[in-house]
Amino acid sequence: MDKMIFYSTNLSAPEVDFEGALLGGIAPDKGLYMPRKMPRFEVDEITGMKEMSYSEVAFAVLRKVLCPGVDPGALMRICADAYNYEVPVERVYRGNFVMRLDRGPTASFKDFAARLMARLVQYFTGKQKKEITILTATSGDTGSAVAQAFFGLENIRVVVLFPRDEVSERQRRQMTTLGGNVTCVAVCGKFDDCQAMVKEAFCDDGLSGLNLSSANSINIGRLIPQMVYYFYGYSRVADKGEEIVFSVPSGNFGDIMGGLFAREMGLPVARFVAAVNENDEFVRFVETGSYSKIVPSKNCVSNAMNVGHPSNLSRLVALYGGQMDETGRIHKMPRMDDIRRDIFAVSVSDEETRDVIKRVYDEFKVVLEPHGAVGWRGLMRFREGFGDKGKVVCIETAHPAKFPDEIVKAIGVDVDVPLSISRVEGKDEKMDALGVDYLGFREYLVKKFL
Repeated sequence: MDKMIFYSTNLSAPEVDFEGALLGGIAPDKGLYMPRKMPRFEVDEITGMKEMSYSEVAFAVLRKVLCPGVDPGALMRICADAYNYEVPVERVYRGNFVMRLDRGPTASFKDFAARLMARLVQYFTGKQKKEITILTATSGDTGSAVAQAFFGLENIRVVVLFPRDEVSERQRRQMTTLGGNVTCVAVCGKFDDCQAMVKEAFCDDGLSGLNLSSANSINIGRLIPQMVYYFYGYSRVADKGEEIVFSVPSGNFGDIMGGLFAREMGLPVARFVAAVNENDEFVRFVETGSYSKIVPSKNCVSNAMNVGHPSNLSRLVALYGGQMDETGRIHKMPRMDDIRRDIFAVSVSDEETRDVIKRVYDEFKVVLEPHGAVGWRGLMRFREGFGDKGKVVCIETAHPAKFPDEIVKAIGVDVDVPLSISRVEGKDEKMDALGVDYLGFREYLVKKFL
């Protein structure tokens, strides 16, 4: 088995192996790393996952991608340690399912990527005997998942930037109550501002002494683990070789890219529903073939999806034979007909989001949070257009208790708060504050860490 090779979406950087892509975060030419070729699964291999636990599915999928770069025995231990919680797949009615990715230590789907990524970073930095600084931007759940996943790990420090006014209190507290090797920065701006400063820092030679890497989905080490829950969800609902549909709440498009990678590996997926909130730049791109960012991004109730220019679109465009740079400029058009065949793109308003939370609870006594509600509305739109045949798995990306005001307002009932959330309430918070000026952020990093 040969090592997988990764290239830059900007096509002007040397190719690297997974270790180089993981620790580098972003390519020197500001592009994102993409696998040159994905390994494939046979149908019988996927069918065999039905009897596996989540950690066993993770090992089966990831060993094809990460080995021989990672020792198989070490990878098995990493998977068992990272995925020690349940992953429910619930039938709501007929062929419509919800996969709840909210049972990890921060009650968010970001735990699935962050926990495995943190352990892989520690594995490689331990081999290299080097210190590293993880720099990440968050619109909600990424920051808390990354902070928790890397908290207390030796030779790794974490800096998390988040938009001061666009994360919930519980999301914020899961980041800011840790301290130790975790530094949190509240930015007076949007997620896109945070993300832009992070990207600029990676290309700043004056910060090379920090050994920067990213835990955002711009890092391929975040996307690779996200393939796993598509295999797992499929194995829980599908018959052998049956094609199903996944409805994916989408913001920075890392989640759906994990699904597209899984499909490239042979997972029988008929179509993906890319459900976005009122930041509808991708929907318009699919409809018209013309791409334009939303600046500033719109502040919606599904706050983790408030992204006016998804970084991972450059990967999606590359997957379909095109080229998009980090600014959103398309240098070569992708195969738009293939994108439209594979992805049903839909935008969901805040009004629709709140209505779906209420309707699904009233009809099925199932509680969805705003992001999952966007995904469920996308599922409904798909059914309206293509009928009620086949199975659809909707991804629920966060625990409803993270959004107590919205849930109570929609259904009149509060939900039980899991320990992963309640344990941070009342603790002291530690955070710094910055504007959106990159030079100010650079000076902050230099003074604090160099």
